[in-house]
Amino acid sequence: MTATGKTLSWLTLPALALCTSLFASEAAIQAAVEHPTRTAANTERDQYRNPAATLSFFDVRPNSTVVEISPGAGWYTEILAPLLHQQGKLYAAHFPANSSSEFAQRSRAAFSEKMASHSVYSKVQMSEFAPTAGVQIAPDGSADVVLTFRNLHNWYMQGGEDAMRIAFNHFYQALKPGGVLGVVEHRLPEAKRDSNWVQSGYFPQSLAIELAEQAGFVFEASSEINANPRDTADHPRGVWTLPPSLRLGEQDRDRYLAIGESDRMTLKFRKPQQ
Repeated sequence: MTATGKTLSWLTLPALALCTSLFASEAAIQAAVEHPTRTAANTERDQYRNPAATLSFFDVRPNSTVVEISPGAGWYTEILAPLLHQQGKLYAAHFPANSSSEFAQRSRAAFSEKMASHSVYSKVQMSEFAPTAGVQIAPDGSADVVLTFRNLHNWYMQGGEDAMRIAFNHFYQALKPGGVLGVVEHRLPEAKRDSNWVQSGYFPQSLAIELAEQAGFVFEASSEINANPRDTADHPRGVWTLPPSLRLGEQDRDRYLAIGESDRMTLKFRKPQQ
């Protein structure tokens, strides 16, 4: 109300409800980032991964159904699990249980052990993902958001564009109409796209967009939340030269610590309404 008792025309009930909902979601995300179950080593990396801003950009809400692709050791799971525990649902699409890779088996077993370590993970549903046919990351048309963090280069190294198309098709199948695909990946400078970049761990942003669009996604927005202009993407051991891997050991360690983690694209796609 104004001083004269008139209602402000722009302050409609739907707009007020939307603002309230967004504020509540952002507060819930921040609370999940600060959850006491997170490990100290993981929270130290928030400065590079900007989880609160990233999840907000991808429209993650406390009542969302989210699929986390290839969660690894659970860096983002430590945030997503408490965020979605009460009202939402989290599918962790890890390596297939029948994988022939010893690394995949160890990684899945360690993640399963982590999921059993605290009640905050009790509702996390483990599913399976590989850039191949015959896996289901979540029931078809069930997810509000599918998230993948720093994985595109792995799939491309395994199977090139064919593997990437299969991956994006899995994501499309799992999402509801209007659902969001959120992609964070080490970004190759576009000027280097014609170079021998495949084993570098970096990936061209333009190619990521092309392949997602081929699967039917609409490219909605990009963000520089996770950008790092200090990263030139031309290191001796590729992206793994930088922290946290520091593959060169003590060689030029201070130099690479000063650069920090890689420059990353942050891309938001949407499955069209049908």
